[in-house]
Amino acid sequence: MIISWNTTNACNLTCAHCYRDAGAKAEDELSTVEAKKMLTEIARTGFKIMIFSGGEPLMRPDILELVEFAAKEGLRPVFGTNGTLITPAWARDLKAAGTMGMGISLDSLDPAKHDRLRGAKGAWEAAVRGMENCRAAGLAFQVHTTVMDWNADEIEAMTDFAVEKGAVAHHFFFLVPTGRAKTIEEESLRAEAYERVLTRIMEKQKSVDIELKPTCAPQFLRIASLMGVKTRFRRGCLAGVAYCIINPRGKVQPCAYLTEEVGDVRETPFDEIWQGSEVFQRLRTLDYGGGCGACDYKKACGGCRARAAYYHGGDYMAEEPWCLYHGRRGE
Repeated sequence: MIISWNTTNACNLTCAHCYRDAGAKAEDELSTVEAKKMLTEIARTGFKIMIFSGGEPLMRPDILELVEFAAKEGLRPVFGTNGTLITPAWARDLKAAGTMGMGISLDSLDPAKHDRLRGAKGAWEAAVRGMENCRAAGLAFQVHTTVMDWNADEIEAMTDFAVEKGAVAHHFFFLVPTGRAKTIEEESLRAEAYERVLTRIMEKQKSVDIELKPTCAPQFLRIASLMGVKTRFRRGCLAGVAYCIINPRGKVQPCAYLTEEVGDVRETPFDEIWQGSEVFQRLRTLDYGGGCGACDYKKACGGCRARAAYYHGGDYMAEEPWCLYHGRRGE
């Protein structure tokens, strides 16, 4: 199982698609003591992969202490970061603390396009430097790319770039309109283009040794199966089933883009929230509406529950709109 914690709302960039609308540190973020208590509860629940994200997690002063603590609790600490702050010293210190891998965002091979999305000139060069610093320190990293209409034609070339830089994986993220991403919803792909891109990613997987993984695109498992592409993944949408996220103030959500809060770790131990939340329990029934409920791939795919909620008035068990299976054209 996998869990993400938005360690802080502070960030040195102003990315247009940020689901957390990060920038300034939020008031009343979890303290070091509160965070350690939460990490112990997460480990007790049976989670293995602990994603430290943000905001920008490297802007949290106690992050190395928390990584070391998480590792001692038996968790596998990894990061979701914009990569711009990873100096050689940071890379060495992160590895020494027990970090198992860094997920570094890169959205185009054109520095100007990446910088425009990230809201800062020089962000592309700094992110690539961060990758190089990780590689030099022996700290594994993977590339994270948010796929939009203006960079979809670059995905194969970006995978080649990830391989060249020494990445162990290339993960593709598909927009769900939350946070600042609501303002660029029109730049996201639609069903037919989305299906074509997922097919291209799976086709590219046949020719590279690193792992390619679409995220917030659970239909990739259906496409991989039909194309005969082997993958270690067995479930598309993990929200509330084998994944959740905790925000900087300790509020728990099924995923980053499904914004309904199901508990507060300051008030209730995390393991009790994970086991007792009515929202989580409903998501685990897989009792979906529309085409998702009748789909042959319901157990493998599940449809994006956040996208279903956004386009169906908050109903996270509704039909996923970006799907062409069974002849549906999506929206």
